[in-house]
Amino acid sequence: MTPRFDDPLSWAGLLLAGWACARAWAVLSGVAAAGAGYKAKVLASAVFVSGRDARGVLAEDVALDSYRVLRLFRAKFSADAVSVRFLGLFPARTALFRPGPGAALAWGRPPRLCAVRAPSDRPSPAAPSGADERRLDSAVAAAFEEPSRRRLRRTRAVVVMRAGAVVAERYAPGFDARMPLCGWSMSKSVLAALVGRAAAMGILRPEDRRLLPQWLGPGDRRAEISVEDLLRMRSGLAFDETYANPLSDVTQMLFARPDAAAFAASRPLVHPPGSFWQYASGTSNILSAVLRRALERAGLDYHGFPQRELFGPAGMPGAVFETDAAGTFVGSSFVYAPARDWAAFGDLLRRGGLADGRRLLPEGWAAMAAAPTPQSEDGCYGAHWWLKLPQVFGGETAAARELPSDAFHALGHEGQCLSVIPSRKLVVVRLGLSIYIDAWDHAAFLARVLNALD
Repeated sequence: MTPRFDDPLSWAGLLLAGWACARAWAVLSGVAAAGAGYKAKVLASAVFVSGRDARGVLAEDVALDSYRVLRLFRAKFSADAVSVRFLGLFPARTALFRPGPGAALAWGRPPRLCAVRAPSDRPSPAAPSGADERRLDSAVAAAFEEPSRRRLRRTRAVVVMRAGAVVAERYAPGFDARMPLCGWSMSKSVLAALVGRAAAMGILRPEDRRLLPQWLGPGDRRAEISVEDLLRMRSGLAFDETYANPLSDVTQMLFARPDAAAFAASRPLVHPPGSFWQYASGTSNILSAVLRRALERAGLDYHGFPQRELFGPAGMPGAVFETDAAGTFVGSSFVYAPARDWAAFGDLLRRGGLADGRRLLPEGWAAMAAAPTPQSEDGCYGAHWWLKLPQVFGGETAAARELPSDAFHALGHEGQCLSVIPSRKLVVVRLGLSIYIDAWDHAAFLARVLNALD
């Protein structure tokens, strides 16, 4: 039947069909932008920051398990950039590498920022007094085994540090002690330490409020959000942390927006500040922007701050903190560091913020970071540190229940883990590519390490 265009219903149908097509194209465009952005960013950082072979990264990091869909996104490499495009239908997304600040997704060419010192060597492993060296080596070796062919662990690096000394470490083929690897959400704990360093210098305080200009309008209750609220993930802002959804807030923020903090800060308030706990990567990026404003008001170099005030003094010379296109550190996700540097960072917290006798973090800051946030579920979260392992990391198991009560953890996408256990003078780092994150049972691994050190 031929539609009659003098019939209002026919026009309504056409308008509805047009709206549906436009909506579908907008959704597909958002998916294409996030997918291309993810692949470009991961490839650029792995190749230019970690120094890995591009073929290996293409074959593993962006092509296996649930990432198979990314094979539809075509990558093109140049001397300092990776461009990725979806089916030739949408604009390419490009990640640019800059010596110093690493790789960033580009909206235009990001500015050249700061230099990064080359990684230094660490002491060779040596079994501590009281350790069963054979059992410890066995525990570390087991971390690289694959008990399930369907859900691969792909462990890449393990470092065990006791009383400030590396006592065991191992790397998968193609990885080594000098290679910076992404911590993903372990970066949140690094950001919190930078905020602590700023607090020690009198630049920023946990009780500070009225943090961003866009929150200062008449009647805007976001002005009530404090620095501590951000550290404890209780800002009250709406944020969708669904990683599997390419249109969620977290995915769009990281891979399809030029300014991660501005995107997160624009979310509406859905709970009174300080009253409701919700783990949200957007909160960390807001905190990074707050730190930037505070340092720049004080006349300090924001981009040089991590290396000068934390990485260098704490023994993390190989660490790289990457920015977004706006030049703000992506505090939720993009710290790259060798496994030994991650261990040195954990040891800084184990020592209460002291490094070689120098106080980097305020007295009591580490204890505050490891104190439960009352609003979090069963006190599972502190101040940008996990106090209890989530279920996907082996939480709620017998092994998790037997961990020392003072243990706290930095945890990240694909099974990145940094555990600090002050009562045992212990720091444990595990880095890998567990695309199915529950493939890595961190509680069971920690139990084996602790048993070997009894």
